[in-house]
Amino acid sequence: MMSKKKTLKYSFMSTLPVMAGYLVLGAGFGILLHEKGYSFWWAVLMSLCIYAGSMQYVGVELLSCGASLLSAAIMTLMVNARHIFYGISMVEKYRDMGRKKPYLIFSLTDETYSLVCDANLPEGVDKKQYYFLVSLFNQCYWVFGSFLGGVLGNIIPFNTKGIDFSMTALFVVIFVEQWESTKQHLPAILGLFFSVIFLIIFGAGHFLIPAMISIPVALFAFKKKITKGDSADD
Repeated sequence: MMSKKKTLKYSFMSTLPVMAGYLVLGAGFGILLHEKGYSFWWAVLMSLCIYAGSMQYVGVELLSCGASLLSAAIMTLMVNARHIFYGISMVEKYRDMGRKKPYLIFSLTDETYSLVCDANLPEGVDKKQYYFLVSLFNQCYWVFGSFLGGVLGNIIPFNTKGIDFSMTALFVVIFVEQWESTKQHLPAILGLFFSVIFLIIFGAGHFLIPAMISIPVALFAFKKKITKGDSADD
């Protein structure tokens, strides 16, 4: 029997590590945006309507340097191209989500994806509600962090040098947690391999898209070996 209270509690507890990161990262975004002369309401509005994590950090620079719409569109594609593959892998999970599906698609961040994909739900937890609540809680943390950073940036002077590295630090933490949670490291090794190879070939500004195309192709090629390894872990 599904329990709404148990689902709510379990969803919240599952997102606590994300909350710790998103409050800090969201605050960093709010502070950076304030440093560029934008009110805290812009930070909140961007986090409500865009909600793109690392792309919002990039967006601060795009806004401050007056980038064209075309440049912004290309940069967004490069930074968030990975979400195309996230979305493809979530088709089955979100197939029967009804009216919640558009929001779930919109709110699928790296951290939310990690929680939803690795969800080994205990008895009594509603799977569909878990997907929705995890997505909602995570965005609320980010929005509140952005608000907090925008307000604090207005009343407390900050040295923002290096603060944009916080998103990279979060990705590293997520990678380490994923690595330690399984004995099947082939997907992570493939991801690192192609990322490094294309970084060397194309440079930091152009490696993302070819890497994101090559990684799922490689994962598909090694599908049997990866699946066999996952079964062995179980």
